[in-house]
Amino acid sequence: MSGGSGKNLNLKLKVWRQKGPKDSGAFVEYDAPKVSEDSSFLEMLDQINDRLVLKNEEPISFDHDCREGICGSCGFMINGNAHGPMKNTTVCQLHMRNFKDGETILMEPWRATAFPVIKDLMVDRSAFDRIISAGGYISVDTGNAADANATPIPKPDADAAFSAATCIGCGACVASCKNASAMLFTSAKVSHLALLPQGKVERHERVDHMVAQMDAEGFGACTSTGTCSASCPKGISLANIAMMNRELLASAVMKREAAAGDGI
Repeated sequence: MSGGSGKNLNLKLKVWRQKGPKDSGAFVEYDAPKVSEDSSFLEMLDQINDRLVLKNEEPISFDHDCREGICGSCGFMINGNAHGPMKNTTVCQLHMRNFKDGETILMEPWRATAFPVIKDLMVDRSAFDRIISAGGYISVDTGNAADANATPIPKPDADAAFSAATCIGCGACVASCKNASAMLFTSAKVSHLALLPQGKVERHERVDHMVAQMDAEGFGACTSTGTCSASCPKGISLANIAMMNRELLASAVMKREAAAGDGI
């Protein structure tokens, strides 16, 4: 919790409060006095909730887990920006020193049809889980782990796969996109496995199934504005979307060739 040598801030909060998916919500204003600039944003919310509980009021609901910018659980819009004003930073790693004394801070949940609001700042992101289940895995024999050097991988491929794998599935890309597209998330998962030898066996059916599931969940189309990558706390590159499109094209060509061969 807070307790450093920094100064205190007096803030105003406008928080989206919504009891459930079928309820209408509204912004509610709260005073946030004497907030240490050394506090994280979620610690500040913890302090506000402590005050609300003491007054027998309903605390503000928000997702969180590791609070280390790793798990992807936290995330909501802060003053119109996914995860707040700092680049490559999750809400849980955002500190109050990045705000000014007397500032009004607006907080609302991710806005997307595929991310229905559960309560207040919490949304249901299980659509991402279903996209992963559709093909974000490889089929290998079980048993002892293979030796690390058994399958040589070129360093450029390994680096690109690692960069794609840093996606934490927080949903900021969807929330910041004007079309609520999940292309950046899906492409990161597709690229990660398509770049590695272990993932090439199922690469065509993987991209087909994951993209089909993405569309079935109701996410919008990509128009390549780049807001998804700009708001991503892990800096996932738009190059992954280009790679996923190439994978889709390769899959379509393979199917066409297979169909032509069957017709001979």
